[in-house]
Amino acid sequence: MSTTQAISTREASGRAKPTGTQERRTARRNRLTSGGLLVPALIGLTISFIVPMLWMIRMAFNEGAGSGVVIETFTLQTILDPLTDSYYWWVIWNTFSMGVISATLCIIVSYPIALFLTRTMSRWKGILIAIALAPLLTSDVVRTYGWMVILSNDGILNTALMNLGIISSPLQLANNMSGVIIGLVQIFMPYAILAMISGFGRLSPQLEEAASSLGANRFTTFLRITLPLSLPGILTAFLLVFVLSISTFVTPRLLGGGVVQVLATSIYDQTTELLNWPFAAALAVILLILFGTVVGLYQALTKKLEGE
Repeated sequence: MSTTQAISTREASGRAKPTGTQERRTARRNRLTSGGLLVPALIGLTISFIVPMLWMIRMAFNEGAGSGVVIETFTLQTILDPLTDSYYWWVIWNTFSMGVISATLCIIVSYPIALFLTRTMSRWKGILIAIALAPLLTSDVVRTYGWMVILSNDGILNTALMNLGIISSPLQLANNMSGVIIGLVQIFMPYAILAMISGFGRLSPQLEEAASSLGANRFTTFLRITLPLSLPGILTAFLLVFVLSISTFVTPRLLGGGVVQVLATSIYDQTTELLNWPFAAALAVILLILFGTVVGLYQALTKKLEGE
């Protein structure tokens, strides 16, 4: 190597060192900036969610002596009591089945709407999406009362069917689980539509056109191409509706007429009527475990789909 080349190499190395140092400083500064921006959100999340949840979990290990008296202790008996009572197993099953049925029906009803809104090239697409999501502007309480008017024995639906001679006696659509599920499906449809629209990014018209060019009919194309590609959006919508359904209180309380008992209504009764806060916290922990189980299954299915 000549003297000139050696000098050039040393100069290049000397210039490269400050560049690498500057990059590390910039990366460190970016990390500190990102961390600083996260601090307010983490503080708000800690105060509004983590601390109350930890307090609830701790309360589940206390004992309730009735009349609002809480015995500070640490026992598993409070959590084991509902798990050894057949009544509360029935309540847990009611909650789980209500969530699964509501989410399944909501997906079936919302899927064609979400698919249409994803594919349409109409200039009215934005307005159509706004119309589909418009029910979110109305309170769940208002919509539940509306369903009470529609589904009651002397409501709009039964009155119309009886006047048309289709039925001779009112259908029992209120004050039971059927009425609750009907109300939940309508109330949570906008959430399902929004989740599926955002999750349909993998849909490709080119793949469907290729399947059609190879002789596949529309039904085969849907089963082999469209449906598999839309599964991530379907799973996301199912999880969202399931979680909202098993945690809702207003619709089961009003449309259920006090007959439908789920974990949310049982927690309310324990806190406001029986004043047994530890037992209510234990039921809330069971509900939280149910959340976690379903979320774990969702993540497992999602990873499996991504790996295929």
